[in-house]
Amino acid sequence: MTTAPTLIRFSSPSGADRYLLGHPLLDRYLEFVAGRARPNTLRAVAFDLKAFFSVIDKDPVDVVAADVFDFLAHQRGDRKVVRMADRESGVSARTLARRLSSLSGLYAYLMARGDTTLRSNPVPRGLATRSGGRLRMAPLVRVPRTLPKILAPGEADALLSALRRHRDRAMVLAMLLGGLRRCEVLGLRLQDVRVGDRALFVNEGKGGHQRVVPVANPFFTAVGDYLRTERPKDAGTDRVFVVLKGPRRGRPLSAEGVDEILAGARVRGRLEHATCHELRHTCFTRLREAGMALEAVQAQAGHRSIESTRVYLHLTNDWLAGEYHRASGLIDRATRELTAMQEVTA
Repeated sequence: MTTAPTLIRFSSPSGADRYLLGHPLLDRYLEFVAGRARPNTLRAVAFDLKAFFSVIDKDPVDVVAADVFDFLAHQRGDRKVVRMADRESGVSARTLARRLSSLSGLYAYLMARGDTTLRSNPVPRGLATRSGGRLRMAPLVRVPRTLPKILAPGEADALLSALRRHRDRAMVLAMLLGGLRRCEVLGLRLQDVRVGDRALFVNEGKGGHQRVVPVANPFFTAVGDYLRTERPKDAGTDRVFVVLKGPRRGRPLSAEGVDEILAGARVRGRLEHATCHELRHTCFTRLREAGMALEAVQAQAGHRSIESTRVYLHLTNDWLAGEYHRASGLIDRATRELTAMQEVTA
């Protein structure tokens, strides 16, 4: 590419967000992703490809593995300043791994098309290393397993108090009380709100999976107030959450719109953190603390594997301590019984 790509967002006839980067192959790939992935995935891929080709100023078919390593070095920064959380500089390892995955997906698509000069995917699958006499592939980016952040009860109250509209309160409560992802909140349709059952039908879950999740009454109070007093009567969509003013009034709210709402609420509430995913993590942590079975938390979260749910065992305040004291008590009792037996036989 002769110039840095410019990311253009526009709305399709159905109102869905679409993206262009100004190069035929990249735009075709984004069109392909839009047809098979969720809005969040499409958005991430578009931004990831823009990041790569803003650094590597080449036509996509001219990219080689050395360019990928140059991109990695650029994204990691100069390490003069590192984050306390993971002792890394530049973008986080998780973001960098996702960008490599997006790039690898692009080249898998271009190779499948078969109408370019590409003969192999320039994104290495890893680095060959030998361990214990066996050859294995080490990942280019090691993503640390870190515990997600959650909101304390006071922080959650401060966030809710800082929200100015019923719409915004309903969206936050869907994440905080129901554990919905941001894309799942934005994907809700009017018929998905099952007031009688006090539940939400999640039609656009991660990976295309559907589920029905119960949600506490405060959400239904907030969404009812929003539908009665704020949502435009002439909205041209069945999506629950829409833009309330401006040229896009009545159109589906975007992910950027939700992030902007939360950013303003964090400032007003004087909060250092409160992202959509932290609201979701807070929900499952509190449910687990209240004694909800891990399998039930898994179903509420929409996790395909219970291994993804086990992280909430480590976030609860009393689970680890309770398990430790229970086991420690058993050890102490067994030790006392053994000592008593030894004294009798002595």
